[in-house]
Amino acid sequence: MKVDVVNSDNKKVGSLELSDEIFGGRVNGAVIWESVIHSNAAERRGTHMTKNRALVSGSGRKPWKQKGTGRARIGSIRNPIWRHGGTVFGPSPRSYDYALPRKVKRGAIVAALAQKIQDGSLVVVDALAAAETRTKAAVELIKKLGAGGKALLIDVHPNENLGIAVRNLPGVQLVASSRVVARDLMNATRVIVTKAAVEKLGAL
Repeated sequence: MKVDVVNSDNKKVGSLELSDEIFGGRVNGAVIWESVIHSNAAERRGTHMTKNRALVSGSGRKPWKQKGTGRARIGSIRNPIWRHGGTVFGPSPRSYDYALPRKVKRGAIVAALAQKIQDGSLVVVDALAAAETRTKAAVELIKKLGAGGKALLIDVHPNENLGIAVRNLPGVQLVASSRVVARDLMNATRVIVTKAAVEKLGAL
């Protein structure tokens, strides 16, 4: 499989040979799904919490004596059975992140790239850089490369000026090839990646 390599003006300057075994076969949607679910879980804040009987307001004094009153025995007004009492087995702060196998994570990235190649929404450029930190320059660059709406820019070592230029653009994200995940790829309508980044991702 060959893909065209273009410059910042969207003019062809070469081609890149990609492995048919990696990018040309059937896309494994299962590993993409697993990776997306993992990314969503890792970003959950997990700050939900309810007050148990140790945290609610109220005295710890026994309301009445154990026997002789004819009423049910009770030890504290903070009892979960009573109104304004503590919550039993309520949610507590936690992390929803979990370990995802490295092979699944890498396989999901390759599968997502293969899907973008088959959809024709992947653009390979020779370099991604900006001479100045102006949003207008970044908009012009992205438009020349045929990206509109959500766009993902991938480079091995992202250009600092370009990162500053695109950070105010909604739906545009610049990430390093070592930090990209399948969710970023699938969420973008256009993926702009450098030649070096494609070679690195294909070698995962």
